[in-house]
Amino acid sequence: MSSSARAAQPGWLVTLLASASFARAYTLAVLGAVFSSRLIERVAGQVTYVTIVAGLVALGVGVLIVRRQEISLLRLVPTTVLMFVAWAFASVFWSSDVSSSLWSWVSTAALAILAVVIGHIRDTLQTVRALGDVLRVLLAASLIVEVLSGVLLDVPIPFLGVQGNLAQLGPIQGVFGTRNLLGFVAVLALITFLIEYRTQSVRPGLSIASVVLAGGLAAFSDSPTVLVLALGVGLAVAALAWVRHTRPERRAGLQLALGALVVVGVFVGYLARHPIIAVLGAGSDFSMRVDLWNVMVDMSRFRPVHGWGWYGPWAPREFPFNAINFQLDSTHATGLNAFFDVLVQLGWVGLVLFVGLAGLALVRSWLVASERRSVVYAWTPLILVALMVDSMFESFTLSGLGWMMLVLCAVRAGQSRSWRERIDSRTDAGGQGLPHVPGGSGTPPSPGAQAPDGTAG
Repeated sequence: MSSSARAAQPGWLVTLLASASFARAYTLAVLGAVFSSRLIERVAGQVTYVTIVAGLVALGVGVLIVRRQEISLLRLVPTTVLMFVAWAFASVFWSSDVSSSLWSWVSTAALAILAVVIGHIRDTLQTVRALGDVLRVLLAASLIVEVLSGVLLDVPIPFLGVQGNLAQLGPIQGVFGTRNLLGFVAVLALITFLIEYRTQSVRPGLSIASVVLAGGLAAFSDSPTVLVLALGVGLAVAALAWVRHTRPERRAGLQLALGALVVVGVFVGYLARHPIIAVLGAGSDFSMRVDLWNVMVDMSRFRPVHGWGWYGPWAPREFPFNAINFQLDSTHATGLNAFFDVLVQLGWVGLVLFVGLAGLALVRSWLVASERRSVVYAWTPLILVALMVDSMFESFTLSGLGWMMLVLCAVRAGQSRSWRERIDSRTDAGGQGLPHVPGGSGTPPSPGAQAPDGTAG
């Protein structure tokens, strides 16, 4: 082989980063690390988790560089994500603690990068399969820990936050530290496992066992938000099935009617929040949330436009969080509502950007899922519905696994029905760009692999 031919061959590192096997391993590593962040921090410390994320970000940037010929720079990151992250960075300079706020923003940006990488190196079905594998392991680990703590040893495990209440049928926390986070992850797992079952991407027995595991843990978590979350996702599933089975010429009218119904429902739900709390029988928990939100709204009026600075999870010693907790005589670590949290930290500008990010991603993914034949396209809008419904009662969507999933879904939704897609199409027609691969994986399917619609490729 000539020296010029050897020089033209890519090195082993480039070959590794560009391989489909590395893309799958990288996706599993990212999802596993982020979803088990609390477990890693409790067992090995926060420095270990930060080091893992930093290493994954470096590898992810390397993958994007190696695959730059396959990825359109114009469609790399949705504009809504860029605008929200940019406004959060700007808010660092008017926060009460610039250093703490900056590091919080770095964490937000790092998780967004991980989501962007996954969104471009794996298609929807591959992402569903990877997330399903990770959640099966973590939910099984949660069940094992709860059986060990609540049945075999009958003692709590304080460093994991496990109270050992399984014998009393809950509430349980698993490896996620709180019952609300366990319930939230269990609902995300149910959506993922059911999509796996419908696409026949795993064995039926494994799918059924996974659904039972996730459903059981959701019930044993005894989270007051799981019932509302499951109801919201269930209604979304029914609405999407209705739209998918409606004739194409009637879909537009049905979509508009459903959209108007959602807006009216949210408005009525807000006005009737106190009777709803009474019906749910969760007065103490939800009433505490309402008191917290009222104080947060009052605090946001002092800086209504730009907020008090981005922190994500609260810095308890910083203003205004210490003032909110002092007024309520509590120790809240978040606002227990992503929308109010954004309002306090980033003002009305940030809230509009956040709602625009989530809303545009939901509309895009919903329209795609209603038109495409394969049920796998329903995963993105259903995950977004779960994130948005949960955001009314928790702030998980602003950090950690919730934020990463939001950005991942936004990237997935932005790969179709985007103004940038039309620009890319014109470029491709002129022979100056690469053809777009549906699903955005950037990796040609291997023999015997499954296509995005769940059939053999």
